[in-house]
Amino acid sequence: MKLPVTFLLFSFALPMFSQAPLPEAGAESQAPVAEPAKPGDETPNKATEGSAQRSTIEVAPGPEAIKEKDLFEKTGVFHPFVRMPKYILQDQKAIWTSPFHTVKSDAKWWAVAGVATAALIATDQWSVKQLPNSSSQVSVSTWGSRLGSAYSLIPISAGFYFIGTGTHEERFRETGLLGFETLIDANLVVEAVKLVADRARPLQSDGKGHFEDSPSRWSSSFPSGHAISTWALASVIAHQYPHPRIIPILAYGLATTVVVARVGARQHFPGDVVAGSAMGWFIGDFVYGKRHNRDLDQKPTFAQRVIDHVRIGGVVD
Repeated sequence: MKLPVTFLLFSFALPMFSQAPLPEAGAESQAPVAEPAKPGDETPNKATEGSAQRSTIEVAPGPEAIKEKDLFEKTGVFHPFVRMPKYILQDQKAIWTSPFHTVKSDAKWWAVAGVATAALIATDQWSVKQLPNSSSQVSVSTWGSRLGSAYSLIPISAGFYFIGTGTHEERFRETGLLGFETLIDANLVVEAVKLVADRARPLQSDGKGHFEDSPSRWSSSFPSGHAISTWALASVIAHQYPHPRIIPILAYGLATTVVVARVGARQHFPGDVVAGSAMGWFIGDFVYGKRHNRDLDQKPTFAQRVIDHVRIGGVVD
């Protein structure tokens, strides 16, 4: 199984997303932190109205995904994509060099995920044998795992971007753009790790999930590409829309469905999907922390505006 080698591989890979890179030349400085409200002051803090979730890992803010010149009445719809290749190169540089400047406060996140992945890899053979492994299980799971395919996730990101563009909802538009950047980053990372791991899938070789044993390195089981992509996009959406709570629940629920389905379809071991999920979540967190326009946190989200007009019992103002 080559577990020690795999644990070292994952221990190296996960800090890629748990780091605080140095500010890039020309990058905008982080928005000032609002002063806490004084006792007895009933006026809500404007910095918290409609605010999205902060990134969990420490990320130095970089150039925003959407700039002033990209607004609707100026350079138009597709201009932000012109900068995306440059941003992705910056992301990849920060990701692959992050083990050299990971901050101590972030170490606990990759340590927990690394230990959990190693434990699951050690028990993968036993775990997959506990499933019914019936034809109906595989069939249903195969259909469920399609929610994590590129032909499902790319339209979701496109929907956010173009609906946001058409309705002038800046946060919606930014969510779609961050989704595209995150999915590209996630796929570049997962393919690189797959080439190194070369793990056999449950139905390949002797079914024991040996590393350096798959028929093709491009089809390596570790980590799961569906898991990393789905959790990366779910992370972006949940960061952008932490309220109402139903939005992150739905985003992470979809990602969890894909993860379970990939194991049920016998395409991956539990260790593969947990590793992919952790990597994806951290990539989404990193891109959000790097590219999010903090000025949007002064405005209520579209979902919050809808909720504000809804009363118990379904009556709408």
